[in-house]
Amino acid sequence: MHPDHRRALAEKIAGEVTISDNPGIALKRWRLNFHISQVDLAVRLPISASAVSDYESGRRKSPGTNFVKRVIETLLLMDEEKGGIYSATYASFLKPGPDEETIVDMFEFGSPVPLGMIVEMLDAHMIVGESNSVVYGYTIVDSLKAILKLPSYEFQRIYGWSAERVLIFTNVSNGKSPMVAIRVTPIKPRCVVLHGIHISEVHPLVPMMAETDHVTVLCTTKPVNEIIANMRHEK
Repeated sequence: MHPDHRRALAEKIAGEVTISDNPGIALKRWRLNFHISQVDLAVRLPISASAVSDYESGRRKSPGTNFVKRVIETLLLMDEEKGGIYSATYASFLKPGPDEETIVDMFEFGSPVPLGMIVEMLDAHMIVGESNSVVYGYTIVDSLKAILKLPSYEFQRIYGWSAERVLIFTNVSNGKSPMVAIRVTPIKPRCVVLHGIHISEVHPLVPMMAETDHVTVLCTTKPVNEIIANMRHEK
């Protein structure tokens, strides 16, 4: 990755962590974004895994700027050693986003929201997966426009600043096309919602692809405007 892009990404992460009301949670989200475990991060810092856990949970005093800088540099370095897929993807988000007609709405939660609560807010049916994890944001995508307009290298930008999010696809006929698009991108969302169809209309390949990529899939017919109102007002 170009040094300027790397620096811009590091500054973005540092700014988000330092202005957050919960710096530890913000650090945890970025660690999860890079798919790095607490133990692996602790070994490279080096500190104990329990210290990393204490910072992320808020049991230990908020990390100082020097510690935040060390964590960010370590996350970027560890990702680069594995090919830099996540660094390159998140750096690309600093450029202008996809067509506004493709992205119906995008929002980052102030704190992690249990996936089970998302199921309730959307009046959704569980197709496959689990609801005991958390998400940090959501994106509502017009699936038809995304598939027609976005090349594969742009498609992953709908993830916003965290892959631990809900992708809600509208205008789906059976859900197969969005899942195929997700299959070919290196970053997978925590949850996919197929909007506007009932569970009986879901293509039989959808749960098979979801299980392969470890993605929870829901379906709902709740109006989009009500979804946005509920999700943006969730604290």
